[in-house]
Amino acid sequence: MCQPVWAQAQTGHRESARPVNRKPQSYRGVALIAPYTVPYSRVSERGAAWFIGRTLAGMLAQCGLEKSAVDGLAVSSFTLPPDSVITLTEHFGLQPRWLEQVPLGGASGVVAMQRAARAVQAGDVEVVACIGGDTAGTGGFTDLVSNFSNFTVDAAYPYGAAGPNAAFSLITRYYMDNYGATREDFGQIAVAQRYNANHNADALFYKKKLDMQGYLAGPPIAGDVHLFDCVMPCAGADGFIVTTVERAQQLQVPWVEILSCAEQHNAFPDDPVQFRGGWNYFREDLYDAAGLGPADMHFLQTYDDYPVICMLQMEGLGFCDQGEAPAFVRETPLTFDGRGLPHNTSGGQLSVGQAGSAGGYLGLVEGLRQLTDCAGQHQVASARVGLVSGYGMVNYDRGLCASAAILRTGGL
Repeated sequence: MCQPVWAQAQTGHRESARPVNRKPQSYRGVALIAPYTVPYSRVSERGAAWFIGRTLAGMLAQCGLEKSAVDGLAVSSFTLPPDSVITLTEHFGLQPRWLEQVPLGGASGVVAMQRAARAVQAGDVEVVACIGGDTAGTGGFTDLVSNFSNFTVDAAYPYGAAGPNAAFSLITRYYMDNYGATREDFGQIAVAQRYNANHNADALFYKKKLDMQGYLAGPPIAGDVHLFDCVMPCAGADGFIVTTVERAQQLQVPWVEILSCAEQHNAFPDDPVQFRGGWNYFREDLYDAAGLGPADMHFLQTYDDYPVICMLQMEGLGFCDQGEAPAFVRETPLTFDGRGLPHNTSGGQLSVGQAGSAGGYLGLVEGLRQLTDCAGQHQVASARVGLVSGYGMVNYDRGLCASAAILRTGGL
């Protein structure tokens, strides 16, 4: 029987890599505004710079800022090279005094937000555009995964392990063997997210329904990873603006505040197969800084390249104990309107699509929409505080990056 930690006062034992003697400062005075998405497409002849540029233009139009007001730019993209964040300044006609390129995959959105927020607090910058975007051409995903890292080039791809499916099949099988998870348990996540996507017109699978029978009928892709456990690579971009509360109020736009934020990388390197991540290190500090616990969250946006990774985040962030996510998802409604724990309310990457590095911004952008009451048909009723987490960068056999943030509607 699942004993959900999120219903208890304690968040569990701290598994710290090192003593933490200094508490992080608050993010008081920082506002997140203008969540924006360039609609995803299965393939595109346009380059990554086009998607990033369209996102920038859309965010500025949404909040009423002039381009000249942007004095900071943070970008994440796999397909932007040989261009980079600095070359984009010339392409876009920007004159920023702060730049950041965040190459952390699914953790990039939260990390970009955190670094931009600290720059705003320090007075180094006032308006930072944070954007993740990628293109997708025919055969582009194969080219990407075959040259993803030296580990991929030397130790994986030449031996037939083409792409992340093999590594996550190993993680999925290990989790099933050790914690008794079944395909039906993973299906609870995939089916709920498809329901959410069926209420999100921007999702690639907006008009394609999926029930448990359909999920279970999906053909195997790699070991225990089946069709509907996998994301669809595509082109697109997501972004938001980090600025001051004063500027947000001047613009008269809804804004979101950061209650707490954290990142941790290369956690538990001695685990033979990944079954936990950096969230286990920092979750207690994350909740302490926010003055809240898992039970206070109105939604959870996890990075969902595979359902098993959603379970690792649910456990690592204290919504249930280690190994109890299968029972948790069986007993807890996960749809945006299910009155349980709304999870990946846009449909997540499993049903919206994975537009490269934009996948690391998708959950954060969705969280901002929920907290500013502009999520449309998939709006969570009375959403005022939520948690967004990230995960990314599979070097050889596991994701190295973890991040999370607790956000709240501004002005409460």
